[in-house]
Amino acid sequence: MSEEKTEKLVIFGTHGPEDPERASLPFVIANAALVMEVKVTVMLQGTASILAKKGCYEHVFAAGLPPLKELVDSFIDQGGTLLVCTPCIQERKITPDMLVKMAKPVKAGRAVMEVLEATNVLTY
Repeated sequence: MSEEKTEKLVIFGTHGPEDPERASLPFVIANAALVMEVKVTVMLQGTASILAKKGCYEHVFAAGLPPLKELVDSFIDQGGTLLVCTPCIQERKITPDMLVKMAKPVKAGRAVMEVLEATNVLTY
């Protein structure tokens, strides 16, 4: 009997366009994990929440890494889940209608639930 993979990785991104490398690295790791058939959720908090605003991540480029747009698009195409901190976007005057279609605003309870269900958690 074959076992279905049950690994789940949650990655908290805490850096936005002000630090392109650290903004991109969560999605580099997330894409690698998805290829390995690991369930992945990326949670954007703090300045990283800005990346979920329409028109933002398309303009983030880190030396030596694929453009953030390619990384995020691949992450979504492979079935990754993108969550964004509701209080963080509210603080930055970003409303839910200003977010990219695949970003889901969530509060702390959902973040805690994701962590409790995860096999591993990373923070960038």
